[in-house]
Amino acid sequence: MSNSSNDENFKDKKVNIVMFSGEYDKALAGLIMANSARELGAQVTMFFTFWGLLLLRDPDKLSLEDKTTYEKMFSMMTPNGIEDLPLSKMNFAGIGKKMLKEMMKDDEAPSLTKFLNGARKKGVKFYGCKLAVDVMGFKKEEFIPELEIVDAKEYLKDALNSDMQLFI
Repeated sequence: MSNSSNDENFKDKKVNIVMFSGEYDKALAGLIMANSARELGAQVTMFFTFWGLLLLRDPDKLSLEDKTTYEKMFSMMTPNGIEDLPLSKMNFAGIGKKMLKEMMKDDEAPSLTKFLNGARKKGVKFYGCKLAVDVMGFKKEEFIPELEIVDAKEYLKDALNSDMQLFI
């Protein structure tokens, strides 16, 4: 139940979402919240750390160049992009996720990629945790271009000025 005249009340509001999980269903929840908050007029920042960074990897830009042996192994063992993420529950070697995607298709729900692209188009601010990027051996070039790499203090400055904070 949406009333666009009331949506103006949210233009000065700020939502901050921490994405720690690298699982398909949790990514879906976070991106639905981000898109919905932007549609209401609120400013939205998403901070991606550790497994959450997997949501923003661009499968066409992954590279093993200039990585240590551990970083190469880690890169090869993690999902290549948002559609490769597993479910948090009932994944069953990918069968559960396939079933969920079919059910979403039957209900004409957008894919996870479409939710991500919607958030990008709507101006959601994407921050990546510098420490997590460094520890996990990722390179800035491997992510979507909108991702800004920041340290925890920079993120906290943004979060402390938010009206709502979510941790997924």
